[in-house]
Amino acid sequence: MPEPRRPWTRTELAAQFRSAGLVHGDAVLVHASLRSIGHVLGGPDAVIGALLDAVGPNGTILGYCDWQFEDEVLAFPELRDQIPAFDPAFSRSIRDNGAFPELLRTTPGARRSAAPGASCAALGARADWFTADHALDYGYGPRSPFGKLVEAGGKTLLLGAPRDTMTLLHHAEHLARFPNKRIRRYETPILVDGRTEWRWFEEFDTSEVPDGMADDYFATIVTAFLATGEGWQGRIGNADSVLVEARPMVEFAVEWMEQRLG
Repeated sequence: MPEPRRPWTRTELAAQFRSAGLVHGDAVLVHASLRSIGHVLGGPDAVIGALLDAVGPNGTILGYCDWQFEDEVLAFPELRDQIPAFDPAFSRSIRDNGAFPELLRTTPGARRSAAPGASCAALGARADWFTADHALDYGYGPRSPFGKLVEAGGKTLLLGAPRDTMTLLHHAEHLARFPNKRIRRYETPILVDGRTEWRWFEEFDTSEVPDGMADDYFATIVTAFLATGEGWQGRIGNADSVLVEARPMVEFAVEWMEQRLG
């Protein structure tokens, strides 16, 4: 029988996060493919622990949750009365974003913002600040955890996640000035003071790429940004990973979009 492969430890992962560029006090939005990291002693909780170790007691970890029932609201209007209202404290993260956001959301001490489709979880020193006052309309704009990440000089980490999953670039889409932006309007139930209320929402449509762009054009932008020498690329555990600073990433993406779409 072959010997089992030695698992990664929380201590080793924390050291790798620090080597990638995370420092004490950082705020970092994480997209993770937990499977790609490999066997971790302690499982996903050890990955979250290692991230917290890397950013220290004054740092904050964020994850992009979205909301599991948003698509059902749109696809099955006949089930309107059966769809549970969005509740930041209890509503599950969307499955499409992998297990990490839901694991982060349910870690003791985590907070979750109140805009259903753009909701984020945060854990750490500034979790309350990052998740407070999330705009219900245009939830990827400045009044969002994404806008606050730029304001705070934060970072975003693709931990084995594909480059086209960098949700921060939806914030860049919001800011970029180009014609024919699609606007999405939809009605969804939210919990207000313990009661269900149906509310109309409006935002730039993040479900469709701009005309003329490939489906994975976010990956093209991230790759072009890294080609300038900005950011870090390497392995954490077994996962091919990318770490970039939020402000220069967004500024680059806005200029890239405006040049090609404006």
